[in-house]
Order: sequence, then C-alpha cells, then structure tokens
Amino acid sequence: MNRSYLTMPHVEKGMQVGLFGGSFNPPHAGHSLVAEIALRRLGLDRLWWMVTPGNPLKSGRDLAPLAERLRLAEAISTNPRIQVTAFEAAHRLRYTADTLALVKARNPGVDFVWIMGADNLRDFHRWQRWRQIAMTFPIAVIDRPGATLSFLSSVLAKTFDYARVDEADASRLARMKAPAWTFIHGPRSSLSSTLLRAARKA
Repeated sequence: MNRSYLTMPHVEKGMQVGLFGGSFNPPHAGHSLVAEIALRRLGLDRLWWMVTPGNPLKSGRDLAPLAERLRLAEAISTNPRIQVTAFEAAHRLRYTADTLALVKARNPGVDFVWIMGADNLRDFHRWQRWRQIAMTFPIAVIDRPGATLSFLSSVLAKTFDYARVDEADASRLARMKAPAWTFIHGPRSSLSSTLLRAARKA
C-alpha cells in the first residue's frame, strides 16, 4: 500500500471539504454516485473518500484488506476533486467522533461537512458519541434506495429537527455552524456492499 494514503490530505483555508467515510467493503458505483452528488450539490472544493480500517459496529470477519479497498475506491473515483485516503489507520482511529475532532484541530479555517448515505441514518444514534459528531461538523445525508423515509423517523432527525436545513440551501451547508444537516434527494444506485459480498460467495 502506498504510504501517501496514510497522510491526511492537504487542503487550504477557505475551502469547503466533504468527509465521506466508511469501510467500503467493497466500494462500488453507489458510493461513487453519493460522492458525486455531494460534490455537486454541496459546492465542495474537495471530497475525502476515507476508507476506514474497520467498522466497530460490523464484524471484521469478511473485511477485505485495507490496501485492496483503497485500490478499488481509487479505481472508481475518477473525479480529480476526490482524494482517497486512509489516514485514520495511521492514527489508529476507530470512531468517527475521534476522526472529526482530529480533522478539525489540524485544519483551522477549512469548512468541513460530514457525508453519509441515508442507509446509515437509521442506526446513526448507535455510533459512538453520535451527538458529538452532529455538533462538530454539518451533516449531509444523501438518498439511498429503501432509505428515503429514514430522515423522518431516525433518532438523528428527531433529535436535531431544529437544525435541519432545506435541501435548496445545501450549497451553504459547509459554511454553517453545527449542528446543521440536510437530506439530499437525487439519483440512486441499488448496489450495496453486502449484496456484492454475498454474490462473490455464491
């Protein structure tokens, strides 16, 4: 694995940067679609595609090697504004709250927004220190098949209902003070990492 993946990408003050993290086991066109929608609708200068060492809420038994997941993410992320990284592995970070705290401390003057697919919204309140995550950076939730209504019923949506930003104002989200979140509708891919892993085993 190229050691440059273990270094936090460089960004300049004043930039709007999306943070798109996950185990990506494997990464697929659905992830790429989420990244492209986020770049366009949020008006981002950069998007960090953060391939994590592992997910504390998921079994690591079927987890492909980090180097392989990085290679596959790099292969499908063709937009030059997308930077594939695994800097969390170098800092031995396991929880998103710790990652965001480090990113914020290292990059004063940069406006970050956390990006996640709507399929993660349902269980977001099970993440370690999830309220802290919501209070660190604004959050953009990108629609995924079968998860469209989750933004109404999720614990995050109910807890931070007062901080919801209209989708029409998504391009202003990164500059807003957390908590602030929006749900972005758009094209959806039916691909999922779970189904792709199952197909490989069949």
